[in-house]
Amino acid sequence: MIRLDKFISDACAKTRKEAKALIKSGRVCVDGHIVTSSDHRIGEDANVTLDGKKISYEKFVYIVMNKPKGVVCAAKDKNVGTVFDILPQELVRKGLFTVGRLDKDTTGLLIITNDGELSHSLLSPSKHIEKEYYAEGSGKLCENAEELFREGMSLGELKLRPGRLRVLFSDETQAKVMVTISEGKYHQVKRMLYEVGITVTTLKRTRFGALSLDPLLAEGSARPMTAEEVELLSCSRNI
Repeated sequence: MIRLDKFISDACAKTRKEAKALIKSGRVCVDGHIVTSSDHRIGEDANVTLDGKKISYEKFVYIVMNKPKGVVCAAKDKNVGTVFDILPQELVRKGLFTVGRLDKDTTGLLIITNDGELSHSLLSPSKHIEKEYYAEGSGKLCENAEELFREGMSLGELKLRPGRLRVLFSDETQAKVMVTISEGKYHQVKRMLYEVGITVTTLKRTRFGALSLDPLLAEGSARPMTAEEVELLSCSRNI
């Protein structure tokens, strides 16, 4: 059993004070009946609505977003928009965070959850979970670029784990490539490609572990993960 104000607060990303006000105003119904008492207790199977719309409560939520350019992976930022500013209101919950980060100008697959254990497992350096990126850039790709990725590149004093580079197109002035890495250092993909002659102009994450970006998910959109997608993430952390 859970207090109604806590249920509303957690499920709707409201403060406890805001939740109490919603309940007191008569906007909340439990099993078809208006309830105005904040300390009313409900079970997990209770049918709760706010302004006639059903509210569901789950301990853990898993969201996939096709991150657009121009927003950052932070809870708040006074200078620029965040991924949480564009998250559909019906997906907003307390305690959400991104699993890792994508740069402001990087697009693609982003995982948002409140499951700290899963996030820790997916980001643990000991797991070596792969991330795949599509990149476009200007410049001439050096001849031994793929070999340098396979051997494990050095960026100053930083020694990187071996990665993979697959060239989709390359000429004297530009290149389109797929990059696979198992780390997440600062601007890693951009820095690695710069070392082999390419200045990145477009970068998109297409895969995180066993989970690939849904081609039907438009840039800037987000949705709850399917059970199959959550299972793919769970399989990734157990590799």
